[in-house]
Amino acid sequence: MEQHNNMQVEVEVGRDSKIFPLAKGSLATTILELTQQANNYNLVKRGANEAAKTLNRGTSDLIILAADAEPIALVLHLPLLCEDKNVPYVFVPSRAALGRACGCDRAVSAVAILRAEDGKLKSQVEAVRDKIDQLLI
Repeated sequence: MEQHNNMQVEVEVGRDSKIFPLAKGSLATTILELTQQANNYNLVKRGANEAAKTLNRGTSDLIILAADAEPIALVLHLPLLCEDKNVPYVFVPSRAALGRACGCDRAVSAVAILRAEDGKLKSQVEAVRDKIDQLLI
């Protein structure tokens, strides 16, 4: 049993090395608060498929992914698509917290924050984008 627990820890440690950029602490809280505000303005699309659609249509401002998505392969196509479309993306630690920020009772693996036509959240999104850029350095 101990070997199984050690193996589980190794898998999780190895998994974290693949997840980049990962927002932790206050940045994760800021991103979840931005998601909640965007949800209040109906500027959120939930799920990996919906996020991919917004990227292909060019309507997304920011993509937020859950680091604990199971299996992680469900969301790993999105960072490549984000880089192709020049849209910033970031991982947050918890699917459950991401779902709550979206106003859902269920856990959510991916969220797209849409571009507002009248710029309702433009300053907040720009601030988060700057912080994500600092993570990449």
